[in-house]
Amino acid sequence: MNIDHSGATDNSYNLDSELIEAILDATAERNHGRLINRIKGLHAADIADLLEQISAVQRADLIELWGRDFDFDVLAELDDKIVDEVAALLTPRQISESVGELEPDDIVDIVEDLDEKRQDLFLDALQGHDQAAVQLSLAYPENTAGRLMQTHVVFVPDNWQVGEAVDALRSRSGLPEDFYHVILTNPKIVPVGQVSLGRLMASRREVFLSDIVEGDFRAIPVLQQQKEVAYAFNQYHLISAPVVHEDGRLAGVITIDDAMTVLDDEAEEDILRLAGVGNESLTDRVIGTTVQRFPWLIINLATAILASMVIALFTETIQEAVALAVLMPIVASMGGNAGTQSLTVAVRALATRDLTAANFFRVVCREALIGLWNGVAFAVIIGAVGYLWFGSQLLGLVLALAMIVNMFIANLSGILIPVGLQRARIDPAIASSVFVTTVTDVVGFFAFLGGASLLLF
Repeated sequence: MNIDHSGATDNSYNLDSELIEAILDATAERNHGRLINRIKGLHAADIADLLEQISAVQRADLIELWGRDFDFDVLAELDDKIVDEVAALLTPRQISESVGELEPDDIVDIVEDLDEKRQDLFLDALQGHDQAAVQLSLAYPENTAGRLMQTHVVFVPDNWQVGEAVDALRSRSGLPEDFYHVILTNPKIVPVGQVSLGRLMASRREVFLSDIVEGDFRAIPVLQQQKEVAYAFNQYHLISAPVVHEDGRLAGVITIDDAMTVLDDEAEEDILRLAGVGNESLTDRVIGTTVQRFPWLIINLATAILASMVIALFTETIQEAVALAVLMPIVASMGGNAGTQSLTVAVRALATRDLTAANFFRVVCREALIGLWNGVAFAVIIGAVGYLWFGSQLLGLVLALAMIVNMFIANLSGILIPVGLQRARIDPAIASSVFVTTVTDVVGFFAFLGGASLLLF
């Protein structure tokens, strides 16, 4: 067998366009056998991607034709925005026959996005223990560890030996499908440590579990925010961690896959908010997306008017030299790009707790120096452009000085504005870009046109 060592291409994990076309053709022709044959072998996540990429009508037709063979794991992989839509296409019989095959934490992920009627359908389809576990998780506030955790936990007394634990696990029916640690608890069911499955299986039977516990043991409060949980998993390289009630008793366990899903969602949310589009996806309706984007466009319009008012202060100066109107967008644009670079780094550093009070002054000075040196470098370039283009040394000088000022201020605002917003308890990801853009536009126009008024006329 020949192995390609050239590396994966950018579309290695994309759905094949021919496969998508074949699936849609089978759906349009109402050919159930061909549809099942095409879908067979696809991962649930890939099928979820397919459902997200096609139209609502095509989704409805595909799921109707799929019928009783529908894979409920797909629901757990779908974008939250269309889970309710897809669940509405499933019959009560499909739900009652298949939903019990899912893990309780996956059911929670699905059910929390459904309307009350469909929630009841899913819950009624569950057996007593699973139903109680899902209802317990749903009782916790949204976006907390209680919603994220699995209540099906593997734990043993902390005074057991390896042999006792192995025998107990082998004799126990219904172990979780995926677990990575055995949690050790005291008589009050308070977790005091955990042992990895690898270390458990590698140790002799007579070894006490307390002698092979992991050194870095962390328990997650049940009401801790999910983003804090995800940060802890990423920061401390956790694979799983027990979740505890306020009194310290064991409530459940969170595993790496769920924590990383939250981390991915948080990063995606920050990116979307930096662009002022909030929690938006390609499956959203046109009207809803239009309404969601409109407020930030209004704010941008207001800031653009403010920048235009600055330009209006120098109308006579611009009339004296048309070259100013040609060149002034360059200064504002370069400042905007520099500010965005600094802003993006700052927002991400705040999200990952890398930017703190301890290093704040050093980071601000770093960004200021970066802005200053970039400003000087581009001042030389743009000053020469201005001179060669319009044959005026003074115009080149004005352009160069404005570039230095604006890029210096842009880098400073890119770091100071998100930090200031966070201290004011305003999400820096969603509000910073508007303020940074305003600052760079106003400062850029004022520095360039104001310098022109002083030096050229």
